[in-house]
Amino acid sequence: MGSGPLTIGDLARATATKVETIRYYERIGLLSAPARTGGNYRAYTAEHLGRLSFIRRARDLGFTLQQVRALLGLSDQLDRPCDAVDALARQHLAEVDRKISDLRLLRKELASVIGQCDKGTIAQCRIIEALAPTQKGAQDLPGQQREA
Repeated sequence: MGSGPLTIGDLARATATKVETIRYYERIGLLSAPARTGGNYRAYTAEHLGRLSFIRRARDLGFTLQQVRALLGLSDQLDRPCDAVDALARQHLAEVDRKISDLRLLRKELASVIGQCDKGTIAQCRIIEALAPTQKGAQDLPGQQREA
């Protein structure tokens, strides 16, 4: 990338971000609106590129938009202690650990259901049976009729 202004397409390619996502980040204030050219095109700077790269990396790590906003605000205060950043990252790590735990339980349950498969017909399929609503659940669904 040269030192001149970047188009939205340039910025999108440089950060692997969709153009519509860049516009969305501008609308919600995560990315400042760029200056406009004489032809009313957006003219992004190296600062925009750095900020969008920061946002993308934070999103890739699973931070929410609210957390990204907080991290951006903190990153602009260079003399401030990083306790708040550390706390936010630790909170996010705890959430990631909780999701990993949930996924492990989900994996165990799914493996159990698959392990019950005896490769018979669909009518005898334990996987379909495990996914199907119970008789009580079926009667609660609109348009479902119970077998007599």
